[in-house]
Amino acid sequence: MTKYASPLDGESKVAKSRGSHLRVHFKHCREITHYISGMNTIKAKKFLNDVLAFKAAVPFTKFTGGIGHHAQAKQCKAPGNAGRWPVKATQVVLDMLKNAEANAASKDLDGDNLVISHIQCNRAPGGRRRTYRAHGRIGPYMSQPAHIEMILQEKAEPVAKEAQGPKQISRKFAAKLRFKKVKTGGGI
Repeated sequence: MTKYASPLDGESKVAKSRGSHLRVHFKHCREITHYISGMNTIKAKKFLNDVLAFKAAVPFTKFTGGIGHHAQAKQCKAPGNAGRWPVKATQVVLDMLKNAEANAASKDLDGDNLVISHIQCNRAPGGRRRTYRAHGRIGPYMSQPAHIEMILQEKAEPVAKEAQGPKQISRKFAAKLRFKKVKTGGGI
């Protein structure tokens, strides 16, 4: 059994999925996973499908060097409206989300009530290839793969607040209220 980065409360109410050494750009995966973290799975799948259809842009918040500015990124309140449509990485994250949902279904969890409680992306060891340069030299042709893991959790039912009686105030605050000056009139 593999170790996940996030500690789990109850294993029975949790569905997990992970991928290692995925041939997708780490920086794209980081921005996608950062944005969908904490989302309901239905909302996250809709967002990822909209990115694949170029109806919504993934907001880039950390790796923004050379990223273009687009009106679609304003919808997500991206800093400087920086956004892109990383199709390959989005498809990989969507497939992992579907896999985690299938794992949840096998554990008899409610599919409409699932939330992405933990999702993270780590850099995997770079793939090394070569490109041929001028004058007989050879340059590196590196890839930046990623490890992705996600945990879906059933959203807990909200607990009702206890009915409160009269409000308790401290002696100090009560003294302040007694000696509070009441303004009258509208003079200078």
